[in-house]
Amino acid sequence: MGYVLQYGQIWPYLPRLLEGAVLSIQIALLAFCGGLLIGTACAAAKSFGPRWLALIVGLYVTFLTNTPQLVQIYFLYFALPDSGILLSSYNAVLLGMTLNAGAYLTEIQRAGFESSRRSELEAAEVLGFSRLQQIRYVILPHVARVLFPPLSNHFIIMTLGTSMAAVFGVEELTGEALNINSLTFRSIEVFTVTAGIYVVLTLVASTLLALFGRFAFRARAKVI
Repeated sequence: MGYVLQYGQIWPYLPRLLEGAVLSIQIALLAFCGGLLIGTACAAAKSFGPRWLALIVGLYVTFLTNTPQLVQIYFLYFALPDSGILLSSYNAVLLGMTLNAGAYLTEIQRAGFESSRRSELEAAEVLGFSRLQQIRYVILPHVARVLFPPLSNHFIIMTLGTSMAAVFGVEELTGEALNINSLTFRSIEVFTVTAGIYVVLTLVASTLLALFGRFAFRARAKVI
């Protein structure tokens, strides 16, 4: 017998999928913002800090970018309790994604720091700017404009990456899809609808980020 699509059984669960989508965006946004702060600090330390600090940052980046993010979250969720640190599944996923994002964003922003015009930095030195003032008023505005497109792309990747939270029982979009699938056994319908929601999420996020980048930083980001 052929498989007959019955989307009518799935539509009543659409609000649950949309709630899961909101949670996915929430996790991605919080992890990205936290990772951006870590990445900015680490990129500055690696580019302008003392050698010992740059070495520590280098070890952090090397470890986090060369191990799977899922393994990192597993460590936070299952290994830390042996040390007396107990994290909920949501907090473990959020912390793991934040630390992982911080490592990748360190390298992205370091490239932006190094692309700063030497003439502008020399002018800032002549004007008596301290190193922190140079970073705040000269480097960061340049970095924001140049790196906004790759940073936006990384946010989209993180939004899709929140699906791994389902492994730990977090009921984001994929987690809700798995729950609904276990109730209805309509796998094709459930996951095609879920995929469609992911597509809408990423397209809307890409458009909003591109418009924000053009308005705030005059970044050359494509709008759909």
